[in-house]
Amino acid sequence: MLHGLVKLAGLTPQTIEIEPGTSMKIWVPKEIVTKKGGKIVSVQPTKPAVVLLHSFAMDGIFTWFLQILALSRDYSVYVPDLLFFGGSIADKNERSASFQGEFVAKGLEKLRVENAIVVGLSYDGMIGFKMAKLYPKLVKSFVASGTVIEMTESISAEAYKRLDITSWSDLLMPEAVEGLKRMFSIGFHKVPWLPDFVYQNILDVRVSF
Repeated sequence: MLHGLVKLAGLTPQTIEIEPGTSMKIWVPKEIVTKKGGKIVSVQPTKPAVVLLHSFAMDGIFTWFLQILALSRDYSVYVPDLLFFGGSIADKNERSASFQGEFVAKGLEKLRVENAIVVGLSYDGMIGFKMAKLYPKLVKSFVASGTVIEMTESISAEAYKRLDITSWSDLLMPEAVEGLKRMFSIGFHKVPWLPDFVYQNILDVRVSF
C-alpha cells in the first residue's frame, strides 16, 4: 500500500549498481528516468533535490512516506535504502556511517544529482553529518532530527540508563512483538494502534532479509 501511494506521488524504485557486489535501491522521481538505446538512464532533476535518509529500524519508504507525499510536488525526492537495509546489498564487512555516506553519495552521482538537501533521522543523521563533511559540494544543506554528530561511549551509556537497556541491539533488533512495540514507542512521537499480526509481519519480513 505504501509503495503504491509513493508511486502515485511520482516516485519509482531503481536499483543502482555502485560497483560489482554493491547495489543500492533508491526511489527516484519518475521524470528523471528515461530509456536510451533500450537502456534505462537518468537525467538531471529539474526541481531542487531532497534526499531522505531513513532510520535504523526500517527502510526508506516506511520511514518517510508521509514526507514524500508532502514534498514530491515541489522537490525531486530521492529515498535510498541504505546498504544492508531493504533492497540494498553489499559484499563488504564495513558498517560505519562514513561507509554508508560514501555509497549514498556514489549512488546520487550515478543519478546525476549534483547538489541536494539531505535529511537524516536518528542513525542516518550521523550518516548525513559524514556526507556533509566528505561531500560538501553535494550536500547543499542538511536537516538532522533525533540524532547526534557521532555516537560515543558516553552517549551510549547515558542512553542505556535512560531507556533501561544493556545494548543498542536490545532496542533496535527486537525478537518479539513486545520488543518491536517498545522500539516504536521510543522512535515515534505517536504510534497508531496496530494489531499484533502487523507487528509480527514486520518481524518476519526483517528476518527474511
